[in-house]
Amino acid sequence: MSTTSTAAATDSTGSTGPTGSTGSALLRGLDRVTGSSLGRYQTAVLRIGLSFAWVGYLLREWPNRRELYGPAAPWSWGMAHELTGDNHAFTALMWSDSTVWFESVYAFAIVSGVLLMLGWRTRTMAVLSMIGVLSLQNRSVFVGDGGDNVFHLMSLYLILVRCGQVWSLDARRAARRAQAPGRGGGRDGARDVTGIVLWVLCGLALAAAQLLTDTRMMWTDRGPLPGIGWAAALWGLWVVQGLWWLVCRRAPGEPRTVLDMIAHLAHNGALLVIMAEVCLIYATAGWYKIQGSRWQDGTALFYPMHIDYFSPWPSLSHALAASSVVVLLLSYGTVAVQVAFPFTLLDRRVKNVLLALMMAEHVGIAVMLGLPFFSLAMVVADAVFLPTGFLRWVGGAAGRLFPRSRPFPKPGAVPPGPRRGSDPDPGPRSPDGLDTARTR
Repeated sequence: MSTTSTAAATDSTGSTGPTGSTGSALLRGLDRVTGSSLGRYQTAVLRIGLSFAWVGYLLREWPNRRELYGPAAPWSWGMAHELTGDNHAFTALMWSDSTVWFESVYAFAIVSGVLLMLGWRTRTMAVLSMIGVLSLQNRSVFVGDGGDNVFHLMSLYLILVRCGQVWSLDARRAARRAQAPGRGGGRDGARDVTGIVLWVLCGLALAAAQLLTDTRMMWTDRGPLPGIGWAAALWGLWVVQGLWWLVCRRAPGEPRTVLDMIAHLAHNGALLVIMAEVCLIYATAGWYKIQGSRWQDGTALFYPMHIDYFSPWPSLSHALAASSVVVLLLSYGTVAVQVAFPFTLLDRRVKNVLLALMMAEHVGIAVMLGLPFFSLAMVVADAVFLPTGFLRWVGGAAGRLFPRSRPFPKPGAVPPGPRRGSDPDPGPRSPDGLDTARTR
């Protein structure tokens, strides 16, 4: 459905009153959510920031990895196997208790996180990174500082959003193909050997996981959604990749348009869920604090500042805690900001001010309480509400600070027309081309 058809439908009714205006607005909104992926810069920040925080956490804990998630963990492999047998949580570390397998999964989580951060084969890397996150976190459920919940949830949501449309290697590859359609252009999907090989290897790995290990992956239950097991979910994602490649190669007309609309709807729906999730995190945290007597009398922050475990800078913590006024203002300010944030979304200016205060709060938590990765995860989650103009300005400033010989393409830029005799619609070249597909 296009804007032209929307206007024609409105004109044909001959209605110019409030009802006609409302219907026209609804049609324009429907056309927007099915014809474009909203929040491209915001989802790119989520992809880069969360992957950076996750990989940074894994690298920082590299010397302690075996005590946290491996064979030397107090939460032993047998205890974890018994727990996952009851709650049916997905983790690849339960497929074997060998040290070699643990080291392989840990390295796999780091590599997939780095590739997702760079935006290389973004859709596939989002799935592989999610497997790494769930495998480690569900192996030792008592390891975490609150940020692990954010990583856990966002790793699931990133599968559905098209987070590689800007600031990614996928975007650069798509721009090069659009500018030079004669080189590997057309609908010759076999020319993208890397994408096809990656798709085949993922299918073989998934088949091996089901046939050769005790995966406990069900088809109809005990999965990410009610009625959908992990086997159905992972195989479904694999099939969707192949279906996208097949349609773009053999039927680039109406079927391709329908798939584009479905992809836009999935992206925009997942983005809405992410925004609602962030609001829910702050709303529940704020309202639970209101019920606590220490938060009511304004002394709640005094106590963590005197706990050695949460005091990387004891002298600074004690200096702040020595002032009752500062403790009172910080305690009440924290509750007020968290409770008020969901309501400030109704006003853009107030929302931006409160967003800056919340990010400053998390920076303070990282410094004062020694929780850098929790704070970074929350700051990145907050970034989904940042204005697009500000993010584009930040991207431009970063480009001027670190100039590139081949800069990332600007979203929406019209590439040069195809050379005579070339295919005007390059389309994706592989089953991994969801984020490199040209939006119609």
